Amino acid sequence: MNPADERRAITLLALAAFVSSSAFRVCDAMLPQLALDFGTTTGGAAYVVTAFAVAYGFVQIVFGPVGDRYGKYRVIAFATLACAIGSSVAALASSLPVLIAARAVSGAAGAGIVPLSMAWIGDNVPYERRQETLARFLTGTILGMSTGQVLGGVFADTVGWRWAFALLVVGYLVVGVLLQRELRRQRETHDVPTGGQARPRFVAQAAVVWRTPWARVVLATVFIEGLLVFGSLAFAPAYLHTRFGLSLTLAGAVVAVYAAGGLAYTVVARRVVARLGESGMVMAGGFVLGLAFLLYLIGPIWAVSLAASVLAGFGYYLLHATLQTNATQMVPEARGTAVAWFASCLFMGQAVGVAIAGMLVDAAGAVWIFGSSALLLPLLGLAFGAALRRKGRAV
Repeated sequence: MNPADERRAITLLALAAFVSSSAFRVCDAMLPQLALDFGTTTGGAAYVVTAFAVAYGFVQIVFGPVGDRYGKYRVIAFATLACAIGSSVAALASSLPVLIAARAVSGAAGAGIVPLSMAWIGDNVPYERRQETLARFLTGTILGMSTGQVLGGVFADTVGWRWAFALLVVGYLVVGVLLQRELRRQRETHDVPTGGQARPRFVAQAAVVWRTPWARVVLATVFIEGLLVFGSLAFAPAYLHTRFGLSLTLAGAVVAVYAAGGLAYTVVARRVVARLGESGMVMAGGFVLGLAFLLYLIGPIWAVSLAASVLAGFGYYLLHATLQTNATQMVPEARGTAVAWFASCLFMGQAVGVAIAGMLVDAAGAVWIFGSSALLLPLLGLAFGAALRRKGRAV
């Protein structure tokens, strides 16, 4: 694939990731409004976040082998169009259980987008360029997550939260059509798999991944990362809304500026990798994340949370980008399945984190969730950094 074709294909994957990531975070800032509309607590409304993450996490392990067998780009295009169904039902939901079910459908369909995009990049981009290329792809994910949080608050404060899901439907349909066109272009100019290749069975592929010691380390680390980062971050807008009296729009926007930190990482990724190395990046990422959640917790005025959000974005991608790059190479012979398990563990960690945090928020307030993340994320970075050094010495 020539450089122009590669850039176009990855740009479209980043657009799909943008819409998918917007869908994941769109409910964060609207949780207080959902709780009011459906007569429940903030923790009870948070099941709309948990349902998306659980479905996303579980269905990853199906999409991985499917992508390996039928072609990753083909499955990504199909999944993007399928996501419009769940968001359509969410926009029309008449009760909280219906909204939760719609979010589960959206999460299940969205499971075929980001991890298979990463695996496609792993198949088509050499390892020496992969960290930088994944950083460019991450731009779509970063902007999508922040856009989702802002839009959720804006619509909840103005015309109603249902319109946020209606906008997602439009986004999925437009990007899905563009991906289908790109897939046809690839078939005309390259030998693109269209299905039917002989591949190991699902269980055999999963067994290859889980028998690999390094894969187990990466998967366990990303599960804990998802639990600690997003279990707390999902409640940050509601926390700012309650503590400082911010509107849902402003509270969502304050948290959404972590995109600035994430984008800063994509700009300096090549230099940071060269200067710190992978182990240095993850350790620095853990400490920056710990500082971010400490600032959320103790900041005397809401403006301090702007700095916390920027630090959270930068620290997260210092840690996560290295995990992602290792995920694309930990089992090359079953790359789609391996990356799918990676994404599954990340989102299952998020689901568990949101569920635990929801119970803690209802029972004891947000102090416990932000304090735990501030303490444990630096330890996670140190532990994975040490594992990377041991792996390097063993090679």
